[in-house]
Amino acid sequence: MTRTRPLPLVVLAAIGVAGAFLLDLVLAMQGRPVLVPPVSLIVALLLIAAALVGLAWPVRRAAKGERRVDPFYAMRILVLAKACALGAALLTGVGAGILVYLLSRSVVPIGSSVTAAAMLVAAAALLVAALVAEHFCSLPPEDEAEDEAAAAAS
Repeated sequence: MTRTRPLPLVVLAAIGVAGAFLLDLVLAMQGRPVLVPPVSLIVALLLIAAALVGLAWPVRRAAKGERRVDPFYAMRILVLAKACALGAALLTGVGAGILVYLLSRSVVPIGSSVTAAAMLVAAAALLVAALVAEHFCSLPPEDEAEDEAAAAAS
C-alpha cells in the first residue's frame, strides 16, 4: 500500500471548504440556523487521534525490530490511518469553511467562531496523527548490501 499523497488531501479539504461555506450560505439565506460544530465532535476527533497513534505504536516498535506484531494487525492500522487521514482532510475543510463563513459576517458570533476554530484545529490534529500513524506502519528500507551478502552465502 502506498503512502497517502498530498493531492487527495488537498482536494478533499477544498471540497469541505466549498461545501460547508455554501451550505451555511444557503441556510442563512433561508433564515435557518447555520452549521455550528458541537463540542462533542471536537472531543471525539482528539480522542480518535490519540487512539490511532496509540494503536500504531506497537507496529512502530515491531518495524524497529523490538518485538513481533501480527502483520494483519499492522495492515488494519495502516488502513485505519489512511481512512482517518482522508476523513480528517475533509473535516478540516469543513471546519475552515464554517469559520470563513462566520468570520465573513458583519457581526461575528464569537462562541460559534471559537467552536468552529476548535473543530478546525482538532481535525488538523487528527490529520497529523493519521499521517504519523501511517508513517509508523511503514517498514524501514532494506539494505541492498545485506541482501547481496545473503544471496552470495546461499
